[in-house]
Amino acid sequence: MLLQERAWNSVCPLVIRLKKFYGFSLRLEKALQGLLESLTCPPYTPTQHLEKEQALAKQFAEILHFTLRFDELKMRIPAIQNDFSYYRRTISRNRINNMNLDIESEVNNEMANRMSLFYAEATPMLKTLSTATTNFVTENKTLPLENTTDVLSTMASVCKVMLETPDYTSRFNSEDTLLFCMRVMVGVIILYDHVHPNGAFNKSSKIDMKGCIKVLKEQPADNVEGLLNALKFTTKHLNDESTPKNIRAMLQ
Repeated sequence: MLLQERAWNSVCPLVIRLKKFYGFSLRLEKALQGLLESLTCPPYTPTQHLEKEQALAKQFAEILHFTLRFDELKMRIPAIQNDFSYYRRTISRNRINNMNLDIESEVNNEMANRMSLFYAEATPMLKTLSTATTNFVTENKTLPLENTTDVLSTMASVCKVMLETPDYTSRFNSEDTLLFCMRVMVGVIILYDHVHPNGAFNKSSKIDMKGCIKVLKEQPADNVEGLLNALKFTTKHLNDESTPKNIRAMLQ
């Protein structure tokens, strides 16, 4: 009983923290859709939007950077789901025994179920943003799809050029700036792949996937393992027949 009590007291603060991140993902979803609306609306082209509204583009990039960073960490910590499973088992057992715990006012069974679905995803934050982007395109039928995909492909191209051009990388103050560019590039590729009917890997794609993967593979393996895994496992069209074999081979 003493060990169970100790385990329970250790898990409860972590569950509260997990709830905060889950709540934050819902806020990110709304923020992303608001930014997409601003960066894709007529009469400006996507490129004009990105030039005229650089602060909004930077916020969009910040969201993607946080998302990829969060998911990289989450993938390395299986204890998150193990601890949360223990929490759910305990509150279920207590309900059967008609015991109410104080924490249930914070994370009740319904909230625990929603959080469980969120954390069951390999990359939960990225999944949230992919769904948000897909919903944005679906709900804005009068807005040409190209407005959204061109914003994403342009951002991917800008990041790739910055990463592969020594003149730019030499100006980076720290490795963090390099990681920022890589995460943003991978993030917009994944969003593009989810909303474009043919995906990011198709020959007709406006994203130079071969160049993007090449620039990632030139970095230290520890820095890019999570990003390459994100391209492998959270994209939609990588395994399509239309994906060139050399692109698929680069991600093996």
